[in-house]
Amino acid sequence: MAIILPVKNIHPKIGDNCFVAPNATIVGDVITGNDCSFWFNAVIRGDVNSIRIGNKVNIQDGAVIHCTYQKTKVNLGNNVSIGHNAIVHGCTINDNVLVGMGSIIMDNCVVGSNSIIAAGAVLTEGTQVPEGCIFAGVPAKKIKDISQELINGEINRIAENYLMYSSWFKE
Repeated sequence: MAIILPVKNIHPKIGDNCFVAPNATIVGDVITGNDCSFWFNAVIRGDVNSIRIGNKVNIQDGAVIHCTYQKTKVNLGNNVSIGHNAIVHGCTINDNVLVGMGSIIMDNCVVGSNSIIAAGAVLTEGTQVPEGCIFAGVPAKKIKDISQELINGEINRIAENYLMYSSWFKE
């Protein structure tokens, strides 16, 4: 059974039609939108600051979402995919973003809409990702602008697939 716990009497609020895997952990000041999915071993820790998650967000296996005490919060827009084993810490990720597997996004980063953070990329503290581009590397840098084909073929496809995958566990 999933671990969903209050911290300092603040309970997570999970939207409608969400899937929470049996070993996912969601604690504290976390508010999610609808149609989200929290996969196996994902940890969403709103114990030291708030985490806000939009609609149709998937947080894949082993990903960690956390903040910095009294300094940074996490805000995730709509239609965001957080890849396996990614770390998202004290940052803002706008709508229609794919965060690749194993990537790290540090405090005070802002990822613009319609962007991709490549697998294994490290966004150092305060990195600003403009809307509509791909960032890769360590430290991550812009490698190119994103095409409409990538927005539809990757960002939207993955978000839709995870909505479908989560439905399999509700049958």
